[in-house]
Amino acid sequence: MLERIGPLRENLPPAPGQQKADSPRKGEKGDFLETLKGFMSEVNQLQKEAGESINRLAAGDVSNVHDVMIAVEKASVSFELMMEIRNKIIEAYHEVMRMQM
Repeated sequence: MLERIGPLRENLPPAPGQQKADSPRKGEKGDFLETLKGFMSEVNQLQKEAGESINRLAAGDVSNVHDVMIAVEKASVSFELMMEIRNKIIEAYHEVMRMQM
């Protein structure tokens, strides 16, 4: 999950007084969208794995409850992060719509 945050950092503007070494080319709109799609599919996969872990635990196939709890927490934290990213995107969209031209 944390590996997916790296590409988001690359799209940030450089800090004041700092040059960005490799600026994106104009017209590369799909990078952000592809990053979000990849993150959403990873969150979905973690949710599925957590559900499967719970089912195996209920069936008695898992002897280590800690692994199940870790899978559930990974899925929960990644889902919460995805929701916060969604909220920030919607907030930014509303801010752009409020701008006067």
